[in-house]
Amino acid sequence: MGLPWRAGCNHLARRGAVIFALLTIVLMAQTTRLQPPPGLAPLPTKRQLAWHDRQFYAFCHFGPNTFTGNEWGHGTEDPALFNPTEFDARQWVRIFRQAGMTGVVITAKHHDGFCLWPSKLSTHTVAQSPWRGGKGDVLKELSDACRAEGLKFGVYLSPWDRNHPAYGTPAYNQVFAGMLEEVLTRYGEVFEVWFDGANGEGPNGKKQVYDWNLFIATVRRLQPNACMFSDSGPDVRWVGNEDGHSAETCWSTLNRDQFYPGTSNSGPLTEGQEGGADWIPAECDVSIRPGWFYRSSEDGKVKSGHELVELWYRSVGQNANLILNVPPDPRGLIAEPDRKSLLELRAELDRSFRTDLARKAKAQSVLWRGRDRRFAPANVSDGRSTTYWATDDQDHAGTVVLEWSKAVMADCCVLQEAISLGQRVRKFSIRGSSGNHWDLLAEGTTIGYRRMIRFPRASVSSLRLDIEDSRACPCIANLEVYDRLGG
Repeated sequence: MGLPWRAGCNHLARRGAVIFALLTIVLMAQTTRLQPPPGLAPLPTKRQLAWHDRQFYAFCHFGPNTFTGNEWGHGTEDPALFNPTEFDARQWVRIFRQAGMTGVVITAKHHDGFCLWPSKLSTHTVAQSPWRGGKGDVLKELSDACRAEGLKFGVYLSPWDRNHPAYGTPAYNQVFAGMLEEVLTRYGEVFEVWFDGANGEGPNGKKQVYDWNLFIATVRRLQPNACMFSDSGPDVRWVGNEDGHSAETCWSTLNRDQFYPGTSNSGPLTEGQEGGADWIPAECDVSIRPGWFYRSSEDGKVKSGHELVELWYRSVGQNANLILNVPPDPRGLIAEPDRKSLLELRAELDRSFRTDLARKAKAQSVLWRGRDRRFAPANVSDGRSTTYWATDDQDHAGTVVLEWSKAVMADCCVLQEAISLGQRVRKFSIRGSSGNHWDLLAEGTTIGYRRMIRFPRASVSSLRLDIEDSRACPCIANLEVYDRLGG
């Protein structure tokens, strides 16, 4: 008597299996069709993505030159000169944090060879100075201060050494690698290792043939998450000037094998190279003062807050990071003129970028990858860099329109690509409308991690981003809109 029931169950089971199989086929087809855009090589590494997020950090040139007034020491200075009697690394770091900086890179050893830590590989160090009774360690106090205030810690080590007797001989490369090992194992996590390409004569009148492969391998082994800076990377490149700016066209890609630390071919470093084989983004270095080391005669020549803001737009706003040198004075403190300018910078940026008007707009686009919300135009105005609008693979151009219920005043846009998928955009424009006519507000070339576009203040009810040319389908993470003058 149970057979009809069992037959019905078997029929339902077979029918359910067929439906399940069909749904599986449909879902598999959709999954295949709606894959994220393939990455456009070269792609940034995890440590490089973290470096991009740092954006703005401090450089501190500090050492015997702070007390002599020299820019390049001779290596013959008496260590007794170094005696910052009011040294307070927490004061430095608090000021940097208040300015919106995310880290500090310290000149652990400049060309004079003086080590700001008690190195066992040199007799020209803080251990030979009267500071802290010969027991001081600038790197320890600064790295501790960074951890306490939530900033990252980085180190500059010049391979040139005008003091060490081994400089100019094969043995020195092992000495320098040993110094790297001391610095990279004693002070916790290091976010950046800054290599200067300077190569001059040492005490014996000879220049050194640097073993860059050894130096790079040492950093990779000891601090695998640290980015290395030099004219040729391998992680971050010099921008080709010490004026603190990149170019309006700025690619994060470069053919690294065409360059080397100390290269004379620095021109291409400013713009990078479209289609370069390596991901090596630009870092802009500049001093807040005319010189790199502190001199009291320059107290009246510190860059103003407004000048620093302009540097911000031309570096952070042009697909680069900004490392701003703020040299401590002989007391071991950040001087008041420098502090004042840094806080003026922060105040102006906070006022200018207080409200992202795009968050209240509706984003639309005709082109939308598979009509999948993972790639929807709304992603450009959600304030997150992990989501993005993308077109189908064959579409290397596209448009996103922001619409407001009533007109807003605007004078700046901030654009971001989803750079984990590579740098793509070659050309874009921004247009605004208060009716039926679109007015050109600005245009540009590359975007990359961040591009800030300023334009004359305008009333718009709609704003349009046109990606006019892209090396692959555009992937736009953010389109932010601000009224800087209106605050």
